[in-house]
Amino acid sequence: MPRETKPRRSGGRRRAQSDAAKPVRATDYVNLRHPFQPQTVFSDDEIINIHNTALRVVEELGIKILLPEAREIFREAGARVVDEMVFVGRDIVTAALQAAPASIRLRAADPKRELRYEDGAMLFMAGAGCPNVTDLNRGRRPGDLEAYVESLKLCQTYDVIHMLGPCIEPQDVPVQFRHYEMMRGQLTHCDKPMFVYSRGTEQVNDSFDMIRMALNLSDDDFTNGVWATTNINSNSPRMLDVPMAQGLIDFARAGQMSIITPFCLAGAMAPITVAGALTLQHAEALAGITLTQLSREGAPISYGGFSSNVDMKSGSPAFGTPEHVKLQIGAGQLARHIGLPWRSATGAASNTADMQAGNETNMALWGGAMANATLNVHAAGWLEGGLSFGYEKFINDVEALQTMAELCVKPVGNDAEIGFDALAEVDPGGHFFATQHTMDRYQSAFYAPLVSDLTNFGAWTDAGAKTSTQRATDIWTKNLAEFKDPEHGALAASKIAAFIDTRKQQGGAFPQE
Repeated sequence: MPRETKPRRSGGRRRAQSDAAKPVRATDYVNLRHPFQPQTVFSDDEIINIHNTALRVVEELGIKILLPEAREIFREAGARVVDEMVFVGRDIVTAALQAAPASIRLRAADPKRELRYEDGAMLFMAGAGCPNVTDLNRGRRPGDLEAYVESLKLCQTYDVIHMLGPCIEPQDVPVQFRHYEMMRGQLTHCDKPMFVYSRGTEQVNDSFDMIRMALNLSDDDFTNGVWATTNINSNSPRMLDVPMAQGLIDFARAGQMSIITPFCLAGAMAPITVAGALTLQHAEALAGITLTQLSREGAPISYGGFSSNVDMKSGSPAFGTPEHVKLQIGAGQLARHIGLPWRSATGAASNTADMQAGNETNMALWGGAMANATLNVHAAGWLEGGLSFGYEKFINDVEALQTMAELCVKPVGNDAEIGFDALAEVDPGGHFFATQHTMDRYQSAFYAPLVSDLTNFGAWTDAGAKTSTQRATDIWTKNLAEFKDPEHGALAASKIAAFIDTRKQQGGAFPQE
């Protein structure tokens, strides 16, 4: 027999009145700060031991540096150079760490998009460097300029994507002209902090010139903060090739930020243990950081790490594994030990936007959160270990990022939020749908999912029984159909058009080898 409860009004009229009076829930995902304390996997003594061993690696084992100019910079600073091997004393490294800034201003075409790159900040970049692209409508295909521009528009659409990256490689554009179209795309369709590939001094300088022209920046404006970042991957174990070393020098001298990121896969290009892989990662990062500070003292630089393990059966990289997470947390400890902001990464080895892909990415996302990473790269859209950028994967990953961003909003525990009157109003076994406490808050109380479907089975079936991947297709197609360039876009494009045409007529700039 059902229990009797006090009669209640349905609340429909009250809800309608509240709907008219209350604003729709607003979000701010631009300036996020880590909501939780960083976790640890090593003791303080163990971190000191890893750091000191990394110093021994740089000093006693050395780093192979293929760029003669970089070797000469080290030599002039007092390092021992034997052929292509550079042995850097710990006093030189320590001085470089003291010179590197702990907080970096990231500039943007829209000042509202400016960021502080520092310990405690929580920033996300979409999947980057993918030669292929995939979506349910068009299938898997080589990356081209159309897809590259579409990826920029998707990144611009969502505030939780903070920094631009080269999501898709536009392979239909010749390599000597590619950087012109990549910069044109960023400056036309986006207003967030930008990315420039380190593929040689000439390409880098072209890109910097386009930023200055498009945004009407003086030389002082350009060096007042960072307008462009680049990613520098060392060749593990213990080697820095020509374009990467040149990139560190070029960006440092221009006052722009390099993110030095060893890619140490435990069991393959690094020792099989977490501590061993971290030691190699740290040593390579220290060498790169030192080169930037020797090139220009105080140059903006980010510590970075993208270490994980390999599948010992196939040799393929693995992501979101327990070892990946431990390496992230350990890297965070090392970054805080040397006092620098740092970059981590999520990732997915899965070949499609399935449960495996989501699990791999989300586990690594939580690893970055527990490690208090300043920046998590490959946070949306990355598939096949970076061989493909997936549109549906991007949308589903944005859902996870927005959920993480919501955790940055601290709940309040005052009397009004506790709502004793609401607790008193509802009888045992009743509900809170129609209480004034609920009516005053329901429009803004909860995160509204982007792609998740919270309806029951019947409603879901009636709507077409779509998976989250299929629903994501509807979302990204709508995003692109409704996209509008930022206000400055057309003017910025017009300012660099003649420069691009002239440089193309001159033959462009080939990547440095």
